[in-house]
Amino acid sequence: MAGRAFVKMTGSGNDFVFFDTRREPAGTLATTGRIRAICARGTGVGADGVVFIGTAPDGSSADAELRYLNADGSVAGLCGNATLCAVRFLSEESGPRELSILTGAGIVRGRIRDGVPEIDLDPAGSVTADLSMDVPRTRGERALGFALVGNPHLVVLVDDVETVDVAGRGAALRHHPALGPAGANVNFVAPGNGSWVIRTFERGVEGETLACGTGVVAAANLVRAWEAAGDPESVAFRTRSGSVLRVRLEGGEPSVAPRPSLSGEGRVVFRGVLEGT
Repeated sequence: MAGRAFVKMTGSGNDFVFFDTRREPAGTLATTGRIRAICARGTGVGADGVVFIGTAPDGSSADAELRYLNADGSVAGLCGNATLCAVRFLSEESGPRELSILTGAGIVRGRIRDGVPEIDLDPAGSVTADLSMDVPRTRGERALGFALVGNPHLVVLVDDVETVDVAGRGAALRHHPALGPAGANVNFVAPGNGSWVIRTFERGVEGETLACGTGVVAAANLVRAWEAAGDPESVAFRTRSGSVLRVRLEGGEPSVAPRPSLSGEGRVVFRGVLEGT
């Protein structure tokens, strides 16, 4: 079949269209209009974003380069679930070895551990446990915090995630003036049945997604900062899809955030050919 080969992948319900650009450049596929058309559900392949897997630049120690664009065509510095999927994608051709992937947020190391993709991330930046002076809470919200994990994340501790108006409240918080002109992703979290439950309003998608990897890492840092985690070194989150993302937090002290490792699903849904390219 004529056209451009792609792989549809999912990471806990966060779904992506992967293109391998190591042998054939992205070309017009990387334009905003094409990204939006590819990601459109119903008329396109349907996805939260598009991933281009390319050759790492000369002089880089990385095995490959990952470029991620949101469904609206905007560039994201880091997407945790897309990177987990990239570990699976690359491991299928190289075997289950240690990998290094160059992202917009720097080099991320990953591997397949016990059959599940895992990535190591830099410690979260700008971790703020209490942001309520700048972003007032509403009914049912117990705490608001902030963390930078490749992308900015506002984390809201709520009584019950099922009753949250993610579309309405999420959009309002995502554009709150206190978060600056770029805004932030918004993650609503609550404890539940031995783990945590999380729902996310995601920038670039401008709506709720079934999972958000960097949001889970941000939430793990805030849960630890709030001293609400049963085990401060390993925090699990049940995403909207029902899949579980787990964060291991190593080290850290009052002035330094712990180093996180994120593990979760990275699965091929189907392979296809995009016609007309």
